[in-house]
Amino acid sequence: MVKAVWNDVVIAESDRCVVVEGNQYFPWEDVKQEYFQPSATHTTCPWKGVASYYTLNVNGKTNPDAAWYYPDPKPAAAQIKGRVAFWKGVKVIT
Repeated sequence: MVKAVWNDVVIAESDRCVVVEGNQYFPWEDVKQEYFQPSATHTTCPWKGVASYYTLNVNGKTNPDAAWYYPDPKPAAAQIKGRVAFWKGVKVIT
C-alpha cells in the first residue's frame, strides 16, 4: 500500500498506483478529496501533455500546487488519466 502524507495527515492511500518517471500516480478515487482545491496553475510536458494542479489544505495549512494531474494526457501517458501525483514536501511512502 502506497501512502501520501502531508502535515502529518494521510492524503492518499492506494495499492493501485502507477509509476511514471519515478512518481507514484494515485487513482483519484483513492485520494482524500476534501484536502484538495483546484489551482489555476498549468504546465506542459512534451510527452504527457498539459498538467493541472491542486493546492492542499490540511489542518489549516496550505501547500500550493503540491499535487498534479493530466486531465487529458497524450496517448503515450494514457495510463495516468484520472490519477494524481505529489511533490513540494508531500511524503510518498512505498
